[in-house]
Amino acid sequence: MPILKRENDIFPEDLLENEALLADESRTWWSIYTLSRREKELMRRLTALGIPHYGPVIPKRYRSPNGRMRTSFIPLFPNYVFMLGDEQARYQAMTTNCISRCNEIKDREQLTKDLRQVNQVIIAGVALTPEARLEAGNWVRVRSGPFAGYEGTVVRREGKTRLLLSIQFLEQGVSMEMDEGLLEPA
Repeated sequence: MPILKRENDIFPEDLLENEALLADESRTWWSIYTLSRREKELMRRLTALGIPHYGPVIPKRYRSPNGRMRTSFIPLFPNYVFMLGDEQARYQAMTTNCISRCNEIKDREQLTKDLRQVNQVIIAGVALTPEARLEAGNWVRVRSGPFAGYEGTVVRREGKTRLLLSIQFLEQGVSMEMDEGLLEPA
């Protein structure tokens, strides 16, 4: 049972599928590095301001000291929230007192593609493992299945093959266990 219910981590709900919003040249993606443990507060404030954003959140299960199973919803990329907006939106976000720094992302298509992949994997309920830094490996594409067409790096952990989906800008990513038969060199 969750301690607190899951909050929305994306605003608006169709942000990553809304082609009109994503194609608006007056808006750009911003990578916001928050103050420690302030990601959810920033997302609540951005939602109240009506500013589009995405800060992926995943469930984490653990056992409490008295033995009960608990679920917390933690940021997939600690201290990072991605915001889509203009300079005025960036200024409004900076006034929330939740932000350490804010960087404009130049390759908006790549970031949008990366965020879509991560969002779809979260929605599918696949168990994810955050990966702090990208490791050298083979670049592959998923050949078939629900994630056909996804591209990433092969990572081996504990004798299992995992596909690393990365956010290129952050040099961070998430990995999921994958059958090697579904992968082909990209």
